[in-house]
Amino acid sequence: MSVTSGAESAEPLEVWIDQDLCTGDGICAQYAPEVFELDIDGLAYVKGEDDELRQQPGQSVPVPLTLLQDVVDSARECPGDCIHVRRVADGVEVYGPDAD
Repeated sequence: MSVTSGAESAEPLEVWIDQDLCTGDGICAQYAPEVFELDIDGLAYVKGEDDELRQQPGQSVPVPLTLLQDVVDSARECPGDCIHVRRVADGVEVYGPDAD
């Protein structure tokens, strides 16, 4: 099953993690290690193309189109419901606990 419609697939997306809800299971890092990583505190964080973790609350990174399915699967499988994927253009969450 495709995760996006034709119109949505070309739109830039970004992802962030709410560490207050993170359970540290690491499922996200298994699905998309290029985007997610567990830190020494046992919580997951997003990381940019520079491989640096974004540790400030609400910091996001772009979702590479080639990894979109893996990021979406991470959001769907996350036991903490803490992964948020939103459109860059309007900030609307398209995958994650606050998506319609």
